[in-house]
Amino acid sequence: MEKVIIYTDGACSGNPGPGGWGAILMYKENKKEIAGRKEDTTNNVMELTAVVEGLKLLKFPCEVEIYSDSAYVVNAFQQRWMDNWVKNNWKTAGKAPVKNQELWQELYDLTKIHKVTFHKVKGHSDNEFNNRCDELARNAIK
Repeated sequence: MEKVIIYTDGACSGNPGPGGWGAILMYKENKKEIAGRKEDTTNNVMELTAVVEGLKLLKFPCEVEIYSDSAYVVNAFQQRWMDNWVKNNWKTAGKAPVKNQELWQELYDLTKIHKVTFHKVKGHSDNEFNNRCDELARNAIK
């Protein structure tokens, strides 16, 4: 199985407000940057969108390492929130509907195609790829 590394970030000017997302995909010697924007959105939606859009570019099942500074995204998988949401018909532990369910479902479906591992990185620090994703996301808002 081919190995791909994806760095992602999302940003919002106001929350809600205009938002942007950025991702960097790395495969062997290749590196691809992607970004996008949404007029009226939230930071969490942009963080999720960055991961979904990165995974959607993959043409065949891969082993994927995803690096994000979003605890919201990473914890959903590392702390098994996602498993519980699916088991509880997309309800939280408090029985409320999961926010951003459509994006979470799309991400969940993509993680069934690929072998995905999520890694939390410290935002706005010394990680060049996370910083570049932040720049892509912020530039997309403008």
